[in-house]
Amino acid sequence: MKRFFALFQIPASVMEDWKKNTKPDEMKAAGEKMMREWEKWTKAHDKSLVERGAPLGKTKRVTSSGIADIRNDLNWYSIVEAESHDAAARLFLDNPHLQIPQAFIEVMEIPPLPKM
Repeated sequence: MKRFFALFQIPASVMEDWKKNTKPDEMKAAGEKMMREWEKWTKAHDKSLVERGAPLGKTKRVTSSGIADIRNDLNWYSIVEAESHDAAARLFLDNPHLQIPQAFIEVMEIPPLPKM
């Protein structure tokens, strides 16, 4: 089995609009619904999940010029095992993250490190 890194993304502008235009009680209800659906999805794909993952927080960019706070579209990550890249990508077709407008998931193979 091969391992794959799944990177969940939502455009920052979509999140800003949602936070600005959604009432707190609606936001809470939507978050709770998403977590219930996420739990259901993880149970359905438990055998493929190597690491369930976690939300991603604020970002600092480090360059030769220094450190800066930045915003990006990154939201969550997971690691799965599958026979192929296509099989890994198919695992996410029914993921509740895709219910969020303009959200997407990128799936990348994690190749083994070369022996030194």
